[in-house]
This record gives sequence, structure tokens and C-alpha cells, in this order.
Amino acid sequence: MVHEEMRAALVEAYRALLREGLIVGRAGNVSARIDTGCLITPTAVPPEQMQPSDIATVAFSGEATGKPSSEWRFHRDIFAARPDIHAIVHTHSPNATALATLRMPIPAAHYMVAMAGGHEIPCAPYATFGTAALSEAILATLGGRNACLLANHGVVAVGATLDKAMDLAREVELLAQIHRMALAAGTPVVLDREEMDRVLEAFKGYGR
Repeated sequence: MVHEEMRAALVEAYRALLREGLIVGRAGNVSARIDTGCLITPTAVPPEQMQPSDIATVAFSGEATGKPSSEWRFHRDIFAARPDIHAIVHTHSPNATALATLRMPIPAAHYMVAMAGGHEIPCAPYATFGTAALSEAILATLGGRNACLLANHGVVAVGATLDKAMDLAREVELLAQIHRMALAAGTPVVLDREEMDRVLEAFKGYGR
């Protein structure tokens, strides 16, 4: 995908997050890898007004063109640490963020947790938005996974493509909603590690 097409795709992805209730107002951000760093949605631009020309560029050095999201640092650092990742979606989706305020991971009460690449969707420790400390917390918590919650903040979902990152952000919110509903009704039964190992193995070819 050439850069102009990628810019347009990022704008549409950001608007889709708003339409689907995964962000409200100007919260959240979306990025995509380029050779020199990443393209990322801008700061303080309402989704309905955002244009491809508003998409900012952040080099791996940290040098920026345009006005990148205040969360640019963890996007840049994830891309630098994870060459398998080509897109990142950050939301404040309500159910997942509710669990994040409890600093509660999403356990394997549903097998689709494996979509994020692990036995649970963990919750990163709290750090102030936009800081190096938050970036370090996210990287340490993600490890080789593709999603985590951010304590008192929201969600990060990553993927080999923008579509995969978007789908995972949606799935994390659905799993969080299911888990909240289950907690309200009783104590969810969590699948054991052996079963989740089987699911993770089956997911290696999932969707291909």
C-alpha cells in the first residue's frame, strides 16, 4: 500500500472506531508502519474533519512531520521492537477500559482470547499517557502477544495488517463485555492451560 492509500485507510479506520463506539470524541489513535517509522493519526482533530493530509509521520528517531497523536511514542516503540507488526490500534473502548480501571486482565473464560496470542489478555501497569514509562509498560506486557489492556486507560491491539489490528480491537472489546456480564452473573470458568495451548496451536492457521 502506497503512503497516500495508507493515510486514507488510517482516516477510515479511525472513523470506524468512532462509528462502532470503540472511541468517543478524539480519544484513541491508529498507526501503520512505513520504512522510516510510522504514519499515525493526528492530535486534536475530530474524526469527521480528519483528512489523509492530516496524518502525521513519526520517524524511528522520534522526528515528526505534522502533529502526531500524543501517544506516538508507544506506537514508534512497538514498531521498533516488533518487526512482525505493521499496524496498531489504541482505543478507550468502554468494556475493556472498565476492566482496565480494575487492573483486571481478560482471562481465558472464552477461547477467543487466543486471538490475542496468549492464555489471557493482560493488563499493563499504569503510567501517564504519552510517556516513555507507558511505552515500556506496554512493551513488557505485550511480549509476543498482540493485545493488552492499559491500567486506568484503555486498550492496545496490534497486527500484521490494519484490518487484523482493527478486528482484534473489536474482539478485545467483545471479550471484555462477555467477561463483565459473566462476572455480574457469577464466577466465570477459565479454560486450563492445556486447552488454551490446543487453541493457540489451532489458531496458527486461523483465517488463512
